[in-house]
Amino acid sequence: MILNEQVTTIRQDSPAYPKALLAALGSGAPAEFWAAGSTDLLTRSKIGFFCSSQCPGSIILKTFDAITRMRDEGQILIGGFHSVMERECLGILLRGRQPVIWVPARGIVGMRLKPELQPAFKDGRLLILSPFPPTQNRITTALAEQRNRFVGALADRIFVPHAAPGSKSAALCRVFLACRQSLYTFNDSTNQHLISMGARPIESDLFSTRKARKSAVDENTKG
Repeated sequence: MILNEQVTTIRQDSPAYPKALLAALGSGAPAEFWAAGSTDLLTRSKIGFFCSSQCPGSIILKTFDAITRMRDEGQILIGGFHSVMERECLGILLRGRQPVIWVPARGIVGMRLKPELQPAFKDGRLLILSPFPPTQNRITTALAEQRNRFVGALADRIFVPHAAPGSKSAALCRVFLACRQSLYTFNDSTNQHLISMGARPIESDLFSTRKARKSAVDENTKG
């Protein structure tokens, strides 16, 4: 399947353009972006998902368990799903019935949709977004960085199972936390640098997006 007529353009003057992008990115918000799938998902609560390519063994099983729980709870995850761990988690999510939002680091007009993504797309469970025009048809590091900021701006809260110290993922977490976004990570010795930055630690056996929402509400109430 090649995405072409399924793709629509959403401009800043459109009612479908998320205000969250303008609030989070300001003048850096894209003037337009491209979407294939049900854009109604943009109005629902979304969890941004990022994970380093090199993920410690102590984190892997915790991550798979957490992703499975979120899938079974019907939570909507949004991400680029590019690293090895992210792709594995996308496979878990696609086996559920809940929607998923995928944001590749390239333009999506004319993009060939992989067979494993087609059933969810045809069922209306996969929304594909891109802040890049059709001319950007190859993934680059610069586009990936822009994509990650776009995903973070759309997310209501962010889940980062692991970001290696000194990595681009860790630097991204620092940006999110500086923007006062709610960011969660596992309470694991390999994540102490993230927790020191201000990430909220969670336990894998107690992980629940409902609990995360309650925690965020409680903190906002106190503030």
